[in-house]
Amino acid sequence: MARLTIRPILILLLSLIFVSAASAQVCVECHKKITPGIVNDWQLSKHSKNRIDCSECHGDQHKSAQDVPKAKIPTPDTCANCHEAQVKQFKAGKHAASWAAMKAMPTIHWQPMALTEGMKGCGGCHKIGLKSEADIKELKKEGAGFGLASCDACHTRHAFSVKEAKQPQACQTCHMGFDHPQWEMYSGSKHGVRYLLKQNKILPETIAAPTCQTCHMQGGNHGVRTAWGFLAVRLPMPDDKQWIGDRATILQALGVLDPDGKPTARLDVVKAADVARLTQEDWQRERDKMVKTCNRCHSVNFAKGELTKGDQMIKEADHLMAEAIRAVADLYKDGILPKPKNYAYPFPDLLTFHDAPTVIEQKLFVMFLEHRMRTFQGTFHANPDYAFWYGWSEMQRDLTEIKTMAAEMREQIKKEKK
Repeated sequence: MARLTIRPILILLLSLIFVSAASAQVCVECHKKITPGIVNDWQLSKHSKNRIDCSECHGDQHKSAQDVPKAKIPTPDTCANCHEAQVKQFKAGKHAASWAAMKAMPTIHWQPMALTEGMKGCGGCHKIGLKSEADIKELKKEGAGFGLASCDACHTRHAFSVKEAKQPQACQTCHMGFDHPQWEMYSGSKHGVRYLLKQNKILPETIAAPTCQTCHMQGGNHGVRTAWGFLAVRLPMPDDKQWIGDRATILQALGVLDPDGKPTARLDVVKAADVARLTQEDWQRERDKMVKTCNRCHSVNFAKGELTKGDQMIKEADHLMAEAIRAVADLYKDGILPKPKNYAYPFPDLLTFHDAPTVIEQKLFVMFLEHRMRTFQGTFHANPDYAFWYGWSEMQRDLTEIKTMAAEMREQIKKEKK
């Protein structure tokens, strides 16, 4: 009886495999002529070896050149059919919120669509984030809706290689440049140098050499979170009185606190985008994870000491930043610099970025998003040159320029009144 029951099941499974293989072969024969690179990548992939054919991700409705729009564009939920744990981790992490974070920026709609929805500017990296149904509909207006899958930002389609995604270069495209040059910091640090020598077979495979993923994806977790978050601001406030005032000023310039120090609606955006830790417990959880990771190669005392230096550099950078913010806010207060109509409060809005309307406000934006970021990121990434020359030193010069410009503007007003 058992044989009679099992035999039809085996026949059915073999039939399904045969049909799947036949279906994949039809796709391959056509696409070898049209997109040979895609076919080659798929044939090299584990998907191909495990008989995961095109229809698993793209559906089975596209059958000819005349019905191309019927081919589905995968989303993370498509990947979750097989990779449920990884997608669940991803959805709980900051990468998942990156599309929403980009769209929440006050002047993002001032950019050309090709830079955002076209994914040639901010959208080129922030596409890793989850999209709402409205987002998907909008993206499909601009084209076929490519860039919905998120997972393929690191596991490049159609090979979807785990080995590729584990390399630090997989992070390089996005984590470099103006406001977050983590690739430059890492690759120039001793950590990065040792790993690149290891990749080149100059150092042995067993040598201790961390990648970005070693520190930020502990145990392969796809959450990718850090203690300080992207902007290095957090709650609760510190015990240090000076730092309390400085951080409050920065939060006001980010629009998270109003002039009276009370939370604004933008705090909800910060929460949704997961760019800051808002409880001590949340911050400590991420810090403990990092200490545990560092302890694989360093003593706990060394690891805690180095991370504390990063904390202290945030404090020092915040003091310079707050002084510069107050200098511009005082110009608004005294009627010397007109407050832009789109600013909700009498503080410069650091999230308007390059759309800030005057040179002094532009300088403030660069001080915050380029030089302050490099000061603390360079410290945490063990890159002395970025921490000092491209970070702290530049902040000092920014502050001098801002104070000088503010004084000149005040002097000009005095002359005009005479």
